[in-house]
Amino acid sequence: MFSALLTILGLCLFETISSVDNAVINAEVLATMGKKSRQWFMFWGIIIAVFLVRGGLPWLIVWLATPGVSPYGALLATFSSDPAVVTAIEHSAPMLLLGGGTFLLFLFFHWLFLEPKNFGLPGEKFFATQGVWFFAVSSVLLAAIVWNAQKIDPLLSFAAVIGSTVFFITHGFKENAEHAERSLMRQGMSDLSKILYLEVIDATFSIDSVLGAFAFTLSVPLILLGNGLGSIVVRQLTLGSIDRIKHYLYLKNGAMYSIFFLGVIMLADGFGHPVPQWVSPVVTFFVIGYFYLKSKNEMPKIPFDALP
Repeated sequence: MFSALLTILGLCLFETISSVDNAVINAEVLATMGKKSRQWFMFWGIIIAVFLVRGGLPWLIVWLATPGVSPYGALLATFSSDPAVVTAIEHSAPMLLLGGGTFLLFLFFHWLFLEPKNFGLPGEKFFATQGVWFFAVSSVLLAAIVWNAQKIDPLLSFAAVIGSTVFFITHGFKENAEHAERSLMRQGMSDLSKILYLEVIDATFSIDSVLGAFAFTLSVPLILLGNGLGSIVVRQLTLGSIDRIKHYLYLKNGAMYSIFFLGVIMLADGFGHPVPQWVSPVVTFFVIGYFYLKSKNEMPKIPFDALP
């Protein structure tokens, strides 16, 4: 029970921090909508985000990665006592972990080399000036993972390729999100169109947290609980606290370094070096806690009247 609780809390924190960018987009679009439309989005949007995306997507991933398991068995995953289900999940877990780990490491290095950021650690500014090296680093990383994976099982190397493919597909959607948001505001589209847009963006942004969740557990119910709670917290931040959250300068850094460590943990597990289940939530608490405190220490430098 303690392990399950620690996992749920870790997932909730990870989902909340990694979804700050999504919350900012939501808040800016919601500000242009009518009261009833905002209320509809906040209520039904939570239902869709929690059950359809945070619950359905992990279930679908586990099911697709484990052909010998029924949809019901994939839903229960690690809670199942059926020996056939347990064996099938254990056999397919390395492929899922290797693909997810590759995705997360690509995500981290893209942020480190190419994305604008507040520099929270020494060296970040240097990497930000070497953006062209992202493509070299990611290519060499993928080659190294595939080379070592194919020695164990060709399907493992294919899983790593799938992870990199998913990264570039979702990255394209995210890149388009900011441009689409500005276009949406200029065109004066209906509230219904804006709601549909926000739901699509939420599903795209959720890929990061859903794949990262497998570093915590393979249990879909636990992922649903942890990521679902985090999604609800993000919705509440969207309503009233997003302006203040922006003043915590290094929360994004905390999310990205958490993604790096979770990616490393997933690769280690995928290559047959088991990592205790408590490591992922503890690392997440420590890393995000460090950058939260660092952000808190920067708060006095902001003029008092500038705070919301």
